[in-house]
Amino acid sequence: MPQARFFVDAALAEGDETPLPPEVAHHAVRVLRLREGDPVTVFNGRGGEFSAHLGVQGARAWANLERFDPIERESPLAVTLVQAWVATDKLEWIAEKAVELGVTEITLVPTARSVVHLDGPRMERRLARLREIVVAACCQSGRNRTPTVTAATALERGLRDAVAQGARGIVLDPRAQEPLLAASNAVAAVALAIGPEGGFDDNEQALAARAGYRPARLGPRILRTETAGLAALVVLQAMAGDLRAMRGAQSDS
Repeated sequence: MPQARFFVDAALAEGDETPLPPEVAHHAVRVLRLREGDPVTVFNGRGGEFSAHLGVQGARAWANLERFDPIERESPLAVTLVQAWVATDKLEWIAEKAVELGVTEITLVPTARSVVHLDGPRMERRLARLREIVVAACCQSGRNRTPTVTAATALERGLRDAVAQGARGIVLDPRAQEPLLAASNAVAAVALAIGPEGGFDDNEQALAARAGYRPARLGPRILRTETAGLAALVVLQAMAGDLRAMRGAQSDS
């Protein structure tokens, strides 16, 4: 069984006795049934991880940090997923699996065909939940850097911000002439735009083109929004990311 991994949002150092947040302590002691002295791994999302042993007293738990390992499990390809707002269950699935597949950032954008429209407190609650899912996916997959999750107030803003640092913008479109393999060739960073059910409308496709996004197709079939982005991530990682070498790849399935 893989060693339990816990995220602690704090500065960490060898020799520290680091308290686990209440919800993490509950998961460790009540769900995983870990006991005093059990070996665990702790990371803070800023790179590297610590080997540690668990301390337990009642409902409290802490990690006695021992050795820091600077190991990284990030892809050489930086991918920002520009994802249209979709139904909660689909969006949570997308976020979890995108993290497992190595996405660097997730930017949520409103679109004409989006069935979800949030603002204010509801938006913050949804983002907080998605960030929890991202952290859990990092714990499960062994990633030591947590991808960011943000929401743009407008599609144009989200698209332009994602390519602001020189990433190649790609928008999936089943009508496109260029295959994804060609559109993403020889790049180090990609902004991948995925529409809602029904896709981006013609005005949004034109807006993406003005923002520098190249339309690309992913095979001859039309995929659902929760399938398209993940399938494209696999293709991108196989071409230019960490699936090329498959060094030390494992599966818990």
